[in-house]
Amino acid sequence: MPQVDLSSNDVRIPGLTFRDYRGVVDHAVIVAVMNACNIVDRAEYNESIDDVHRVFSHLTNCDPSIDMVFAEVDGRPAGYSRVFWKNELDGPRLYISLGFVVPEWRRRGLGTLLLRWNESRLREIASEHPAGTEKVFHVWTTDAVPGAMALFEANGYTVARVLVGMTRPTSAPLPPARLPEGFDLRVARPEHYRKIWDAWEEAYQDHWGYAPRSASELEAWQQSRLFQPDLWRVAWAEDHVAGLILNYVDARRNQWIGVDRGYTQDIFVRRPWRRRGLARALLTESIRMFTRMGMSETYLGVDTESPTGANVLYESLGYRPYRKHFVYRKPMTLE
Repeated sequence: MPQVDLSSNDVRIPGLTFRDYRGVVDHAVIVAVMNACNIVDRAEYNESIDDVHRVFSHLTNCDPSIDMVFAEVDGRPAGYSRVFWKNELDGPRLYISLGFVVPEWRRRGLGTLLLRWNESRLREIASEHPAGTEKVFHVWTTDAVPGAMALFEANGYTVARVLVGMTRPTSAPLPPARLPEGFDLRVARPEHYRKIWDAWEEAYQDHWGYAPRSASELEAWQQSRLFQPDLWRVAWAEDHVAGLILNYVDARRNQWIGVDRGYTQDIFVRRPWRRRGLARALLTESIRMFTRMGMSETYLGVDTESPTGANVLYESLGYRPYRKHFVYRKPMTLE
């Protein structure tokens, strides 16, 4: 049983108890808690039990039997949290907290209690890691959840990066953009998947916060309901993947938010083929594809400090800010 201090004067919830992860039976609990949060937080994700099964089948640096805690009030789910860690390329080791509190139990200290439990567990994990490694706590939220922002800032976290979700109506005029000479578009086939993954990994090394992904994450990617190769736009330079957009449609999310949206997500161009207009051509073709499919808008996310100037490209094609995402960090001290 997790060692959570229930004597804190900050917690004002009679009947509050904590327990460990019980296995797959708790996947329905996780979905129920997350979806209760979605309604209030406008988070726009709508997870299913199958989604959670898939995630938990491919966890990396996380043992849910000891790295999770569930909160209940009189036996009913009130929230849960989970921790894990990963190594940022050429950066610190990140000790990551996830946490959700059902809206009716917010503003009573439960979020603070779960965050403190997470930090305590992460310090235990970090104590087994090399002493010379830079260690930081890492969390994130959106501007739709000001309570989470206030929680993190009250506990010593500061904003390390701002990411912006952007949308574009498909009805807006689209400037012409041709595929540059020397490239051709090919349908993604199973024999291409690993080469695409490796090219994606290489290109993303230039992005802030990049952490190398595991073979298990490759498998999880191919099993995801958002793995939709028929919608991708892949540019090849002879036998090399030069650039790609991993387009997808999340039908369940679209039903949840009431919008026909296509996701022009995960855009990359590898270093040797940048500054030639390839990203613009791929994105333009993706928008046209979603227009033909009947989508009313497209969506992507961008780092406001993108080293490739991606945000300038997206704005030039009519994308406008929709939601801000904040990454918070705090140096870890082992107490």
